[in-house]
Amino acid sequence: MNMWSSILLAVVSALNLSYPLTEKGDTVDDFNGVKVADPYRWLEEPASTPKVRSWIEAQNKVTTSFLDSLPNRKALHTELLRRFSFERYETPIERKGRLIYERNDGLQNQSVVYVVDAAGKTPRVLLDPNKLKADGTAQLTSSDLSLDGKRFLYAVSFGGSDWVEWRVRDIATGKDLPDVVKQSKFGLGFWDASGEGFYYLRFTTEQGANALTARNLPGKLYHHQLGTQESADTLVYETKKETEFLWPSASSDRKTIFHYIESGSINNRIHVQAVDKPGMPVTKLFDDDSGQFLPIDRVGSKIYFTTTRNASFGKVIAVDLKTPGHIATIVPESKDTLNTAAIVGGKLFVSYLQDAKAALRRFDLDGSHARTVNLPGLGTIGGISGTQADSSAYLSYVDLTSPSEILKLDTAKAATTVWRKPKLKFDTSKYTAKQIFFKSKDGTRVPMFVVHKKGLKLDGSNPTILYGYGGFGSATLPWFSVSRTVWMDMGGVFVIANIRGGNEYGKKWHEAAIKTNRQKAFDDFIAAGETLNRLGYSSPKTLAIQGGSNGGVLVGVCMIQRPELFAAAIPEVGVMDLLRFNLFTVGKSWESDYGSPQDPVEFASLLKISPLHTLRAGVKYPATLVCTADTDDRVVPAHSFKFAARLQECQAGPAPVLLRVDTSSGHGASNLSKSLEETRDIYAFVLSAAGKKIPSKF
Repeated sequence: MNMWSSILLAVVSALNLSYPLTEKGDTVDDFNGVKVADPYRWLEEPASTPKVRSWIEAQNKVTTSFLDSLPNRKALHTELLRRFSFERYETPIERKGRLIYERNDGLQNQSVVYVVDAAGKTPRVLLDPNKLKADGTAQLTSSDLSLDGKRFLYAVSFGGSDWVEWRVRDIATGKDLPDVVKQSKFGLGFWDASGEGFYYLRFTTEQGANALTARNLPGKLYHHQLGTQESADTLVYETKKETEFLWPSASSDRKTIFHYIESGSINNRIHVQAVDKPGMPVTKLFDDDSGQFLPIDRVGSKIYFTTTRNASFGKVIAVDLKTPGHIATIVPESKDTLNTAAIVGGKLFVSYLQDAKAALRRFDLDGSHARTVNLPGLGTIGGISGTQADSSAYLSYVDLTSPSEILKLDTAKAATTVWRKPKLKFDTSKYTAKQIFFKSKDGTRVPMFVVHKKGLKLDGSNPTILYGYGGFGSATLPWFSVSRTVWMDMGGVFVIANIRGGNEYGKKWHEAAIKTNRQKAFDDFIAAGETLNRLGYSSPKTLAIQGGSNGGVLVGVCMIQRPELFAAAIPEVGVMDLLRFNLFTVGKSWESDYGSPQDPVEFASLLKISPLHTLRAGVKYPATLVCTADTDDRVVPAHSFKFAARLQECQAGPAPVLLRVDTSSGHGASNLSKSLEETRDIYAFVLSAAGKKIPSKF
């Protein structure tokens, strides 16, 4: 890299767009004897450096100019704001008769935390994150209520970063204690049994410009005693391997800590630590990576888990610490995928996925007396909030045409009633959703959810967004989106593809598309697009693909492998350089799904699919809006920067290639305003690519 005379411009005459001409260097890496050029290596420098910042500003200027030119974009934004102006609630937590919940009155950038001190009392504001930072980008990422219901532990993220600050608020006074803990990420923390201290996951930090990009695995569990300095916090547990990720949790009485040690996203180890005993002894309960083990809770000397060991679809087991070698099966594997489980009111509640739709069943603690809990429809339920001593619990329910409502669960009757249900300013009965099954390239049967306005004509003219993820054993479940109703009222179709790589059909569904088999996830997604076009929902002129993070990789690969199949592509915060992902922040832990570039066989597979490295000059790629944020410290923005620069260089067709870089946001929008602005731009861009116009009135 020899010269940088501000920013040169390369003119794309067909669209009258002027892209920043990105400087190229001569960096070449050697991977297992294979030379790989990386001319845009300089874009890996922190986004705050003057040179990279100038390039970002130039890219954003082009993108903003294009988007501003689209007619009625302001009308679209106004309608999004109007529809989002309704009251919303999150699942509450209850301790000692005191109830804590989050509520948004409609257009608040962040939801506000309320407390009800006792039944019948008037709710009062406990914490308003909107007041923590003037621009509304201070996010409450995690919280916990002490067992005595007196103190509120919360984690705050600033500007969308994964780094958080832990703080403690006295509920009676509504004031914070002096304690502040800063060396933590992801909001992994919880109170101890006494309520006089808390546990949190600490990571190494690097000061200066590299603070958001430096590798910082592994995490370590620390304990903070109230009234002391962070420097005095004590180490509780650590795993020293850089390839391992630690996810700590605790029993409901906080006397036992479960250390979920992820050496691969398929399987994990479980170490159990008795923090109520001198020396805090550790028992290596499951230490052979023979399956996935998720702790539910401890009841007496028994610990309940869900596991995929010898059960691809999952089962519930119990281990008695008096005889840890003996494992009892409580709820055997079924034909449905076990999703989550909780013990509330002396009963075991297990949620399942039936073709990616939720089902909830109740059992006695010995697995007997199974009973199905009726749900409002074919949707998704959130985690069950409650303890062993509670007679009731709370959970959320949502589906493709109904907004999230909070249900109160009577544990004895296995029945739900509505606790809070939002009142919308528009009619959701005009939308319809269905599930379609299609065959992938190898004949595998794959489902997808399709939602649109009733009366849709299947003539291929509908602007359609196909969304997918397909990775890390994470299922993509049906959910409601207010903004999506605006999309559907513009004639749009929205589709969720449940491709391999997730866990919609258990462990094997995930394992089928990892490492050297990643292509199967892409084949599934491409087959979903082909099916939509064949059935007349869309056509290659109207079909767009969208995905974020691992879904960003998915979009990048598919638009490259089948550019003629799609009109538009929206890769968001994607891992686009699959040869260097493991060098930044927590990327090393992703090798479990992607494979390692340092392994010769896995490197060869990665080189064939890496979006950055498979782009080719002279190809007509779809209209592409690459989305990222300058403070994303999970998938660093360099992935998107390098991909956008290379795609602009390679694009042979008239379709635009734009980079949208949000500021003061991270791996997702840091507040509601930013989220709606991004949604507005994505919808406007896709409509433009599909040859459609935003209506002037809704």
